[in-house]
Amino acid sequence: MATQATTQILRYFTLFLLLSCHVASGGGGTWQLLLRNVGISAMHSQLLHNDRVIMFDRSNFGPSNISLPNGACRDSPNDVVSARDCTAHSIEYDVALNRIRPLTVQSNTWCSSGGVTPDGTLLQTGGDKEGERKVRLFTPCDNTIFDSCDWTEVDNGLAARRWYASNHVLPDGRQIILGGRGEFNFEFFPKTNDPNLYTLPFLLETSDGQDENNLYPYVFLNNDGNLFIFANNRAILLDYSKNTVVKRYPEIPGGDPRSYPSTGSAVLLPIKNLEADIVELEVLVCGGAPKGSYDLALRKNTFVKALDTCARIKINDANPQWVVEKMPIARVNGDMILLPDGHVLLINGGSSGSAGWELGREPVLNPVLYHPDKPVGSRFEVQNANAIPRMYHSTAILLRDGRVLVGGSNPHAFYNFTGVLFPTELSLEAFSPSFLEPQYSSVRPMIVYPRPQSTINYGRVLRLRFLVTRRVKSPVKVTMVFPSFNSHSFSMNQRLLVLDHISSSRLGIFSSLYEVRVRMPNSPSLAPPGYYMVFVLNQDIPSEGIWIRLQ
Repeated sequence: MATQATTQILRYFTLFLLLSCHVASGGGGTWQLLLRNVGISAMHSQLLHNDRVIMFDRSNFGPSNISLPNGACRDSPNDVVSARDCTAHSIEYDVALNRIRPLTVQSNTWCSSGGVTPDGTLLQTGGDKEGERKVRLFTPCDNTIFDSCDWTEVDNGLAARRWYASNHVLPDGRQIILGGRGEFNFEFFPKTNDPNLYTLPFLLETSDGQDENNLYPYVFLNNDGNLFIFANNRAILLDYSKNTVVKRYPEIPGGDPRSYPSTGSAVLLPIKNLEADIVELEVLVCGGAPKGSYDLALRKNTFVKALDTCARIKINDANPQWVVEKMPIARVNGDMILLPDGHVLLINGGSSGSAGWELGREPVLNPVLYHPDKPVGSRFEVQNANAIPRMYHSTAILLRDGRVLVGGSNPHAFYNFTGVLFPTELSLEAFSPSFLEPQYSSVRPMIVYPRPQSTINYGRVLRLRFLVTRRVKSPVKVTMVFPSFNSHSFSMNQRLLVLDHISSSRLGIFSSLYEVRVRMPNSPSLAPPGYYMVFVLNQDIPSEGIWIRLQ
């Protein structure tokens, strides 16, 4: 335990040094520039359980700013710039060391999708041209093969072209891959039964013709095992095992689209009371662009103001209805990230225009915090601005230390840095929510047990021991977060659960060591199998997380 505590203390000291470099300008939260040039634009991002982030863009729009490893080159017949490319279009970012290394991806990953499997492998699907039916796998390096892992690819691993599709991890560990341009259907990986392809008329019903507005649909696993699927301005509950629509939800009031290219964002709000007879699940959809915005921007150079509303719905209600709230800032191409304390961070994007090359305008530099448990009218809190526009093709993901990693912004073809409104953005930043400020260090827990990467079964009791300088105030909370695949303003598989509290105690009268006991979810429909970041919260200040594998 002493070794574990020492390691955690060193991590906290490192984080304190990073935080001390931040510059704030009023409001809440702080920003830090991590790296000015990572070589690629982070169009897609996924955190893995070894605290590395896999990022990639697309492989056919010219040389990137980082060479392939070991002097390698690849033939790129679909590249409009050169038929042979010796640069990388994927990287691995080491969070602890703040460094990158190039990876080799063979096929075009442009506007693809993905998620992590129960063993922690990144399953990545689809793309454009030669990548449209590819499946790619990235298994994290372990200590014996440090920095030697890379992509492997499966030819024809998909039954249909998956370009602008969405993935979700299922209770049995498979992934469903749903939709995409011109594809009104879904399939599974790995393939376990026939047929390989299942039609879904809902995706055709929600298409706005040339504008589409139903791509990258928002998909969330309900606690009954069915899938909540949102496209355009409405949703269904799908029993995917029978391909039967269980429930249809009403349109969001106003009827404006929220899916690509009228790109808003969506999140499943924190799941609580996991052992209740009826577990309440709520979906929040924010931002987007009014109907017709894409066509006006593309053809008439007219950039309509983005939507400034969020809509929230309890998906298991007998008569579910959307409740609309007004945001402080209109936002299109924004991301929504669940933080360890259960708040939602709205970040990135612009306030007019649409998704697509050079079709967004008026960068939104201020993130906004959304407090789900506060009354309507007091839920939004504007945060400190950053200095770098993060427009179309930007990404944001939660890190285990509580920061949000932000990268990308490449709203035009090729790696252009001049002569364009928003240059290709190769930098990485971190946004630190206010709970990471030094003033909270004395109440911030530091987990010292169990050992990171431990495995626990469904329904079992998890014992967490942690250090706190000041006395703990009950109730102590524990949250667990599934790491998401982020692209095009949607964090696929994003999920936060508040674990049911059993007891908490101080270990010794004068000790700074405490223990909290919580019960793990009892069903993979509540929490699909895999690696989760687990956080202890004291007075709503979260610890650094530890990785726990649920199976």
